[in-house]
Amino acid sequence: MVNMYIYLNGKIIPQEEAFISVFDHGFMYGLGLFETFRVYDGHPFLLDDHLERLNDSLKAMNIGKSFTREEVIQIIQPLLEINCLKDAYFRWNVSAGNGMIGLQTDTYTEPNIIVYLKPLINLENRLEKVGQVVTIPRNTPEGPSRLKSHHYLNNVLAKREVGENVLVEGLFLTKEGYVAEGITSNIFWINKKSLFTSSLESGILNGITREFILILAKRMGLTIQEGLYPLEELKKADEVFMTNSIQEIMAIKRIDETPFKGLNGYYVNKLLTEYKKWTNQLWSRSELGGIKE
Repeated sequence: MVNMYIYLNGKIIPQEEAFISVFDHGFMYGLGLFETFRVYDGHPFLLDDHLERLNDSLKAMNIGKSFTREEVIQIIQPLLEINCLKDAYFRWNVSAGNGMIGLQTDTYTEPNIIVYLKPLINLENRLEKVGQVVTIPRNTPEGPSRLKSHHYLNNVLAKREVGENVLVEGLFLTKEGYVAEGITSNIFWINKKSLFTSSLESGILNGITREFILILAKRMGLTIQEGLYPLEELKKADEVFMTNSIQEIMAIKRIDETPFKGLNGYYVNKLLTEYKKWTNQLWSRSELGGIKE
């Protein structure tokens, strides 16, 4: 493992020196949240959108903390400098903080804030992935909507089923049999000039990249369809891809035994090209309406 400097509660320290209390309720009860985002040539892509989701989730989890763009920049820029990086994977983690044994109803006022990072290389040669439908169903959100929280056992069990191959992404179905999402991704498919994806009603995480792709697709003239779809509908698609903030757009060449166009797909390639245009400049997807190309 590469030795990196990380941020912990106001200090930048070597990662091997980072410790938190065993009484942290993020450890004891899973009360913690995180955001993962990429920095491209020093620019944190869609940072405002990540912070909006994080701040809303902190309110839902009763953690008394929120973050501004300026505050985050003052932390990530020194981290990039001390680690000699311009392109990086960041995980911004907020854990509830220390408490007594037992469930707490009061607001957590002293959360543990940990910022991890690791180097990333921008690959010019894209790799296709294979989708594998997992047998374990997607669990339902713990509250009204799915948070990007420490509750990851469902994902871990699915990953164990799929195995360690990074070119295979597990695909969750809901217990009713509807297409949900990947283990660490959202899923999309294209038929003719319509882009389909699972609706939030299916219990999926509303990914930041998911929302960005919906805007790009609409700008490209695709009709957007969000709903509850059985696996058979997905298998009729011309093109399939998955998305997340770190791996961006992952072309899918096969799900189980059903083949798709993969990187030969017209719209997948068009979306990849369009996506790359904005990675070193956008703070939020809302800016797209005001940018002159």
